[in-house]
Amino acid sequence: MTAFLLYIARSGLYLGVFYAFYLLVMRRTTFFRFNRIVLLAGSVACVFLPLLRVRTAPSLVAAGPLTMTAVEESGVAAAHAPFPWYLLIFCLYGAGVVSLLITTAVSAIKIGRMVKGGQKVQKDGYRVVILRDAQPSFTFGKTIFIGSKDLNENPAIFSHETMHVKSRHYIDLFLFRAIQIVWWWNPLVWIARTELGLLHEYEADEGVIQKGIDATQYQLLLVRKAVGEQRFSLASGFQHAQLKNRIAMMLKSSSSGWMRLAYLALIPLLAVFVYACNSPRKSKTPAPVDEEVALEESASVAFDEVEVKPTFNGGDANEFAKWVNSHIVYPEAAAKAGTQGRMLLQFTIMPDGSMDEVQVLRSLSPELDAEALRVVNSCDLKWTPGMQDGKAVKVNFVFPLVFLLK
Repeated sequence: MTAFLLYIARSGLYLGVFYAFYLLVMRRTTFFRFNRIVLLAGSVACVFLPLLRVRTAPSLVAAGPLTMTAVEESGVAAAHAPFPWYLLIFCLYGAGVVSLLITTAVSAIKIGRMVKGGQKVQKDGYRVVILRDAQPSFTFGKTIFIGSKDLNENPAIFSHETMHVKSRHYIDLFLFRAIQIVWWWNPLVWIARTELGLLHEYEADEGVIQKGIDATQYQLLLVRKAVGEQRFSLASGFQHAQLKNRIAMMLKSSSSGWMRLAYLALIPLLAVFVYACNSPRKSKTPAPVDEEVALEESASVAFDEVEVKPTFNGGDANEFAKWVNSHIVYPEAAAKAGTQGRMLLQFTIMPDGSMDEVQVLRSLSPELDAEALRVVNSCDLKWTPGMQDGKAVKVNFVFPLVFLLK
């Protein structure tokens, strides 16, 4: 679960950087189709980019203390699990995904009802659904939805909708809707979706004018039709969205072809973020005495840095804490002396799942130290080893215990 949330966060970061670059640099250019292709291809690349792991130097030190303690329970230390923030975040994220899935399904159902209730005809090789009410025209997939009056009296509107179908804008919308559903929490994703819709309108407007329709008359038609809102996230239409921008783009001179090369600036920018998300892990161990010792130590990975963390008895590290708590006996001498507090143990989880090199990092008292070492060393259950680059590795683990008296 945490690995999935980390992937969503990283990919969301890459998407944010990419969309911010587009909005700041390429938004006002006239490369409608080119920008559209790059916007989609870049989105797909940012989705898969976090799956590429950059090899980094492994850490040679033990993990920092986990947010896990052992507290008193009938005279024996017991595990107290931390609040599962990652579970709360995952539930909130899942709620957003589900709500968008429901919204998308409702939109698709409404369009389906319009198809069922409307008159279906073929015109110039296109499937057309004639709307009964005075609704704005739009396209969904390869189907054009248009009112009978617009179909008969405003050929520019029908021509505009055919441009959406010819350019396969529906593929863009379906793909970007999936991105919106998964990365709904990133505001730049929603802004980029609006920009993609504008690119579709720019491209459709350009296609209509290139067919010989008078640009001035077409712009006046846009103004007259500037009513109502686009209601379907998966549809393209003859809408008034950003009308001022659309008319301004029709009048704008073509951008210099050299501006396309601006996208090359994204390569080092994204490379920096990839490096930042896969930064080298610092080694804090002293220099090895000899080559054999160096090779042995270099195989160790900190618990919080290993790709696949070790598990104990089918559960996480807290499962090991529960096992320890069920076997610890509060030493009588420590209880009489009123000794209590927090201690730290360190051990290494070997590639075969056994525990080795058990030692006390922070002492509490000789009696409590000895009891903690006795219990850990007596454990006859093996861990499922940690994995790094697909191989079982030695994992350093720091285990905190808190002894409390009633």
